[in-house]
Amino acid sequence: MQSFDPRGFLRATFDAAVRAADPVHGIRQHLPPKPKGRTVVVGAGKASAQMAAVLETLWDGPMAGVVVTRYGFTAPCQHIKIIEASHPVPDEAGLTASRCLLQAVGGLTADDLVIALISGGGSALLPSPAPSLTLADEIAVNEALLASGAPISAMNTIRKHISTIKGGRLAAAAHPARVVSFVVSDIPGDNPALVASGPTVPDIGNRQDALALIYAYRMSLPDAVMAHLKSSAADGLEPSDARFAKDQVHVVASAAVSLDAAAEAARRHGIKAVILSDSIEGEARDVASVHAAIAREIATRARPFAKPVLLLSGGETTVTLRAKGKGGRNSEFLLSFALGINGVAGIHAVAADTDGIDGSEDNAGAFADGHTVERMRKAGVDAKSMLMQNNAWTAFQAIDDLLVTGPTGTNVNDFRAILIQECSSDPG
Repeated sequence: MQSFDPRGFLRATFDAAVRAADPVHGIRQHLPPKPKGRTVVVGAGKASAQMAAVLETLWDGPMAGVVVTRYGFTAPCQHIKIIEASHPVPDEAGLTASRCLLQAVGGLTADDLVIALISGGGSALLPSPAPSLTLADEIAVNEALLASGAPISAMNTIRKHISTIKGGRLAAAAHPARVVSFVVSDIPGDNPALVASGPTVPDIGNRQDALALIYAYRMSLPDAVMAHLKSSAADGLEPSDARFAKDQVHVVASAAVSLDAAAEAARRHGIKAVILSDSIEGEARDVASVHAAIAREIATRARPFAKPVLLLSGGETTVTLRAKGKGGRNSEFLLSFALGINGVAGIHAVAADTDGIDGSEDNAGAFADGHTVERMRKAGVDAKSMLMQNNAWTAFQAIDDLLVTGPTGTNVNDFRAILIQECSSDPG
């Protein structure tokens, strides 16, 4: 173990998790038979362009269509048009993309097939406000949701009730064509109806649920949005609607599969891995405090697990914005975690978004250990102050501890790996 590199080991587990989230295997396994009529491809999300490129290599027959992805996340396609738009706050390009997707599935017949490529990020990339609302209203809703600290499931319940494309409405527009959806899940629990707010998959949530969540998280939304949600115009589509009877949905990548792959990578290095959960939600700094407490307990008392051990977890934490610093939920988690393990030897951690972009900057996440806070202090950075300012990126950038990968082509949400070793093997 003398030459063991904790940070390199953690990066290897992250890479294993990302490779396992490659949707190619799931798409190949569930390819539908070719239709008598047309094959139309639509999609939205941070992995949609890569999914489209994969589909083109696997599909034996003519196809056409359009997908929307985040700026900078494109992939080369010959038959499927790629539109780039803004994430996490919608823009005019996303509005245009929504119109293109709805136009692509219009006028189809029962002999036609729609293949939908859906992944996380699609909610922001598919703005399509209800007739009484505007793009500005939808932008205001997204900004309020991002600042609220609400979990992603709650955000998407609200989003789908102000939209003409989410909540199964894209699939309904394709009727009577059959819709087969391939979903890369970034939702804790992997409910496909909540990924990208379910453009092709309705759920049982209703507008009363949306209103209850708005009140519970004390969101301030435009008057026009509240008036819409209080009217029957916001009623959603039911899963029992006959228009969805022939449709199929396949979750082709998820956090659970990625964490299993990371655990196996650890075992190949001779280190036991424990998966705490693939569906953790909550305020990032609070979730970090719990993870830090568990890590300290193992480091100092060798319970509940013997050392060395790797703790793995996934899901999607949230950040309640208190200031306008730079960062994302994973770097905020890790800054809080670093404070929680300050001075404890033998602990190393990485927290990153599997899509390669954590929040507002270009990093996937960051690394931390028991000496992170001290290194920040020596660099003139106060870790507690940075945490209070939602400025985790700045803190980790000051000590060159950011993890930068670039877009990965998938998105199964947060990845957290915490290695606890004997103190003698900690290089400090």
